[in-house]
Amino acid sequence: MSLTKPPRARGGSAEPAAAGRRPPAARTALRAAGLAAALAVLLAVLALSIGVGAKQLSVTEVWHGLVDSDSDSDSWTVVHEMRLPRTLLGLLVGTALGLAGGVMQALTRNPLADPGLLGINAGASAAVVSAGTFLGIATFDGYVWFALAGTAAVAVLVYAVGGGRGATPARLALAGSALNATLFSYVSAVMLLDTGALEKMRFWTVGSLASAQSGTVLRVLPFIATGLLLALALARPLNAMALGDDSARALGARPELIRAAAIVAVTLLCGAATAACGPIVFVGLMVPHFVRALTGPDLRWLFPYCAVLAPVLLLGADVLGRVLGRPGELQVGIVTAVLGGPFFLWFARRGKVARA
Repeated sequence: MSLTKPPRARGGSAEPAAAGRRPPAARTALRAAGLAAALAVLLAVLALSIGVGAKQLSVTEVWHGLVDSDSDSDSWTVVHEMRLPRTLLGLLVGTALGLAGGVMQALTRNPLADPGLLGINAGASAAVVSAGTFLGIATFDGYVWFALAGTAAVAVLVYAVGGGRGATPARLALAGSALNATLFSYVSAVMLLDTGALEKMRFWTVGSLASAQSGTVLRVLPFIATGLLLALALARPLNAMALGDDSARALGARPELIRAAAIVAVTLLCGAATAACGPIVFVGLMVPHFVRALTGPDLRWLFPYCAVLAPVLLLGADVLGRVLGRPGELQVGIVTAVLGGPFFLWFARRGKVARA
């Protein structure tokens, strides 16, 4: 790198190139305005999720289904018992997956870090299917703990096999892919050998919001809320760790504690989300990359944006699956996989995987 000053352009200004950047106050205002716009988009998608489905309802019927107390009407049944719990669960799960992807990418410095690609969701799936098949556990209260345990075990295993502190993006991706394939093969084998498990969990294993109930939303809320608060609190320490462990310690951070807290946050977010609606891939990969183009690498802004825009993607995919599959529906996990596959190929095509 040359230490000499660049020549002054003829007729140009002597100010350095950095002077052309927006001042910090302007950048902050712009990011805040963008976050407000993202919240507006989220509200629009929430309304769309409640108003659109396999059964066509007019705007008036949807409104009456929301505000009327007549529980015997068809509109009340569709809105309150089906679409509203589904929308709220999609909001929570989307937030969880988007934040988990952002935390994992920041922790591992791996652009391919995603709960699906690194096998985290597969760990939760294997634990839930095992609990349901061999132990007869069939309620969320029972198998959520197995999902959390499976998530934590695979997260630690991928990080260890990938090289720990010296992990590279390529090694983490290889370790995660190998574990992902192994665990999903196990899940498939168990379900094919047990027709009862196949019937109960065939939609769950592809990722679905169709079986959402108000009780599920209330049970998953504490886990995701705790993971959300922990992830947001880690934004500043993870920013410091991006400079390296030594620099982070010089800034007062404790890398070992930060890594442990990040794994706990990912475990709570991914484990609860997967237990509630099954493994949904690519949300945690796509959203942080899109957000990073808007906010830059500062995690204090990236994490809130991910928490808002990830449910936009998930609920939008769910609505799309309901519309395209009428009179039935396409499960949201299938739609996100179809959308995420081309994105992954485009990202790999750019060559950033090798240079990360």
